[in-house]
Amino acid sequence: MLEGFQEKYINPFTDYGFKRLFGEEYNKELLLGFLNELLKDQQGPIEQITYLKSEQLGAGALDRRAVFDLYCESESGEKFIVEIQKSKQKFFKDRTVYYSTFPIRDQAKQGEWNYQLKAVYTVAILDFVFDEDKAESAKFRYDVKLSDIETHKVFYDKLTFIYLEMPKFQKTADECKTLFEKWLYVLKNLHRLDRIPERFRERIFKKLFAAAEIARFTPAEAMQYEDSLKYFRDLKNSFDTAKEEGEAEGEAKGEAKGEAKGEAKKGREIAANMLAIDIPDSVIQKVTGLTLADIHDLKLRAPYGTLSPHRSGNPGGSVSGGPAPRATTPRKSKKRKT
Repeated sequence: MLEGFQEKYINPFTDYGFKRLFGEEYNKELLLGFLNELLKDQQGPIEQITYLKSEQLGAGALDRRAVFDLYCESESGEKFIVEIQKSKQKFFKDRTVYYSTFPIRDQAKQGEWNYQLKAVYTVAILDFVFDEDKAESAKFRYDVKLSDIETHKVFYDKLTFIYLEMPKFQKTADECKTLFEKWLYVLKNLHRLDRIPERFRERIFKKLFAAAEIARFTPAEAMQYEDSLKYFRDLKNSFDTAKEEGEAEGEAKGEAKGEAKGEAKKGREIAANMLAIDIPDSVIQKVTGLTLADIHDLKLRAPYGTLSPHRSGNPGGSVSGGPAPRATTPRKSKKRKT
């Protein structure tokens, strides 16, 4: 082990570590093995990949550029962007969508062209969890394609985004059964290990652990990794500090937030009762302070039988088009006295 390093293997979440394992020509087999396991259910076997220029320039001099962590192409022309993201970024999903436009645009041909495209895959390996995904503690992989909202059928299958939220992957080495699970375990825990786990004796992992061993680095490589590791640690410390400060501020505001949540809950309960007796949405909004979107959400969540036939979505009712017409009962005719 080189002097100054406590770990035996590099951290894949550092820029240098990730690119050494997956971005070097002599380690191309590692990236090929990872992509084949990741995409085996939606892409045929990838036989060969070619690394492409990772810096993409806009169409004009004033356009923004994009710098990918890894960018490669299969033998049949499919494009793959692989990103490793260490810290939470507010618009990271927007960034991945923006990145995907470059390999799409690059497929344009001069002269006559029928607009046929090869598939584009954007893979994001995340060292954080999106806020909107925290409730799904067991789901760490998200595959996203363009699809129809109503039928959920895939509308276009040549544009794919895959997000791997690594903090959610909690399996031990002994619990990993598939090659894909082993890949995730290695990515998450490599820098914490001091030897290859007994169950990871496949040739691909022997090659990976050999490439990741810091003792094999030249002095120049060790210096590059040290700089990358320092940047990673500084970034992580900054993120942890901001998180702690945010939690402290949250505790100070907790009581006020609790009261606000109580008022909001009370407003939803009142609105649910008003919906049950067919009060118009506009009146409910004025009484409770809820938005029309909140009221619509209550309608969707209401159990069958709680609301009136019009409110519960039976024929003749209205859910999203404003208040439903009130049910009426025929008046009894009064007999005149003679």
